[in-house]
Amino acid sequence: MNDQRKRVGLFVPCYINDFYPHAALATLEILEAHGYEVEYPESQRCCGQPFLNNGLIEEGREFAGHFADTFERYDYIVAPSSSCIGTAKYRYEGVLDPRRHRALAPKLYELCEFLHDVVGVENLKFDHPFPHRVGLHNSCHALRELELASPSELMIPHYSKIERVLSRVEGIEIVRPSRDECCGFGGTFSVQESAVSAMMGRDRIADHRGNGVEIMAGVDLSCLMHMEGLAKRDGTPMRFLHVAQILAGRTDFE
Repeated sequence: MNDQRKRVGLFVPCYINDFYPHAALATLEILEAHGYEVEYPESQRCCGQPFLNNGLIEEGREFAGHFADTFERYDYIVAPSSSCIGTAKYRYEGVLDPRRHRALAPKLYELCEFLHDVVGVENLKFDHPFPHRVGLHNSCHALRELELASPSELMIPHYSKIERVLSRVEGIEIVRPSRDECCGFGGTFSVQESAVSAMMGRDRIADHRGNGVEIMAGVDLSCLMHMEGLAKRDGTPMRFLHVAQILAGRTDFE
């Protein structure tokens, strides 16, 4: 399906808005380049994930209601984040009015999921070559909640919507890790269990470095932010890019 007449509501997660706005701009550019009418509703705010993850249901209910008020008028809701989309798609169940949730959930897409399922891989065109060896980090929400890929270590036919989209970029070499494991960020987990969180992140970095990777990419900047901080602290020469940056050619940002 490729219906470019339909309106897309662009949802920008809090941490992207505050720390990585270039990833949001890259997402906008990609959607517009493929013919979609994209709007950024300025009334948007946090999806409520930190509250819902920590059992603060009433606080989360307020954020869920505001999210629905802001985005339910759009044909599609797209974000450069699997964790925030997963929150609205699955954890709003039982928090948001059931009728509103049933209407909202099918409209929600992570960026690569939208490009793969709605635009169609065969219709994708990116004008910026990226002749680099890129390690792909599959975040937990992308892998186990939205099911954008099958775990790399399982002995089943491998599929990855993210890889299929990235493979449309000229010159890119995509490298899978030996295992798809959590980076250790986990939101408040990285605060409550900081030592374990750091060990998990360093393990993921070592896996990719063992594959000769100097650039790590993914669809969740929260995970990449966590590992980037560890890499900088340890003096590990590795760059971290959101997939949208590669697709839009916005790779000159540090």
